[in-house]
Amino acid sequence: MRLSRRITIMLAGAVLATGIAGSGAPAVARDPAPGVADLTRDLDQILADSRLAPARAGVAVRAAATGEDLYSLDADKLFAPASNTKLLTSAAALDTLGTDFRFTTDVLAAANVGRTVAGDLTLRGTGDPTMLAADYDALAAKVAAAGVKVVTGRLVADDTWFDDVRLGTDWTWDDEPYYYAGQISALTAAPDTDYDAGSVIVSVAPGDGPGKAAKVSTTPATDYVKIVNRAVTGDETDVLVERQHGTNTVVVSGTVSEPYDEWVAVWDPTLYAATLFREGLTRHGVKVLGPTVRGTAPAKAATVASRRSMPLGDLLVPFLKLSNNMHAEILTKTMGRKVSGTGTWAAGLAVTTAFAQTNGVKTLRLRDGSGLSRVDALTPAGITALLAAVRGKPWFPTWYAALPIAGEAERMVGGTLRSRMGGTVAAGNVHAKTGSLTGVTALSGYVTSADGEPLVFSIISNGYLSGPPRDLEDRIAVRLAQFSRKAPVDETVDETAARGVAPGSSPRDAAPTSPQRSADDLECSWLKPVRC
Repeated sequence: MRLSRRITIMLAGAVLATGIAGSGAPAVARDPAPGVADLTRDLDQILADSRLAPARAGVAVRAAATGEDLYSLDADKLFAPASNTKLLTSAAALDTLGTDFRFTTDVLAAANVGRTVAGDLTLRGTGDPTMLAADYDALAAKVAAAGVKVVTGRLVADDTWFDDVRLGTDWTWDDEPYYYAGQISALTAAPDTDYDAGSVIVSVAPGDGPGKAAKVSTTPATDYVKIVNRAVTGDETDVLVERQHGTNTVVVSGTVSEPYDEWVAVWDPTLYAATLFREGLTRHGVKVLGPTVRGTAPAKAATVASRRSMPLGDLLVPFLKLSNNMHAEILTKTMGRKVSGTGTWAAGLAVTTAFAQTNGVKTLRLRDGSGLSRVDALTPAGITALLAAVRGKPWFPTWYAALPIAGEAERMVGGTLRSRMGGTVAAGNVHAKTGSLTGVTALSGYVTSADGEPLVFSIISNGYLSGPPRDLEDRIAVRLAQFSRKAPVDETVDETAARGVAPGSSPRDAAPTSPQRSADDLECSWLKPVRC
């Protein structure tokens, strides 16, 4: 493959020489320093991989402190970035909302609160993706503790903090039932502390004997989801869990020999959250006489109960470590609400775009906050410019720590990089964001060189035909960790690490993935229950 490589340091030298000699003197190109030349040679060799022959790859490497370009391959070209988009979204959210920002969820009543609430009880959300069934139950307990026994009116679900557009622009229809493409609402609920907002866990276990019906349950346990169980106990686990479009009917079929979990996006997270709250009210002895409806809280309503989320600085950990799409989209609409008063994708993306452009991203196109859209477009050069620019932000240490860290086995430390680059000089060193869609893989972030010099890098590949070349990303990151300006470095990349697998494990070292999706298409943290 012929590589279109631009060594910016050489061009900078040529420009400098022209300036010194005057317009009549010929430009003299300066050769890069030996360490940079060796790095260029080695990265060229890595990127000559045959898998990239029909594909497009863009790479940018910079010295973080000075902005010096150390390597560039089509770095100013636009690529589909997948979840590298979250770098922009998360940084813009911290800058706009602050590390101490918290979501609130309130229970409101227009009438005086006593044993009987004469009128409606309103549940109002502002997008908190960390609300669990237990949190709605705790709100219900507070209502009961206030002495309320009967609500004569309705239970009103107020999700008007955001607009009613539930799915992102350009999201593919066949992703719609999956939790990583869940619907966005200002009122929502997550099934566990991964905080996959707007989803439930469907658990399938063997029944009482071969050929007998499997046992199916949901987390949280709720009547909002209807299970149609066609699965039976068998000699192997080959389970299909499908939510029927436009409904909350989930059909489970196939055979099961061992417990199996599938994360499923619900239809209409607003009513899902309201159902969990109403079920909690019933458990705590509070009876609501009217139906559950959508609506808006009265202007002068009194607060009966309230919950505040963890601060944004803490939410960044599950958001970035696990590459949570819903967090990205909720924060996008939240930024729009704060800056322009409208909780829409358009308003939020305008905030992110302005932030990115202010911090060195010259060319970009954003259609969502997570990177699920294939119309999103970023350049490797733009990403590295932003990575370098935000190092001076007061919130940078929090953000840097929340990025996945190569080779760190703890899930909420290593995140999507926990099984990559283990046993190499990049382990514990590289802090970076992964990105994966079918035909798209990306890795962008920070690495400290062998000289102790901080570097920023961005690697994006689009359009490959075989398995994703993540091993090339790992080899580049390892080589950057070995980079020295003082002496040449022989590239020695551990083959196990290059394959993106932790030493002593296999590429699929946990439960099998769903037959509905190829593991190579998705962020590893999306491959529940594999949990990379």
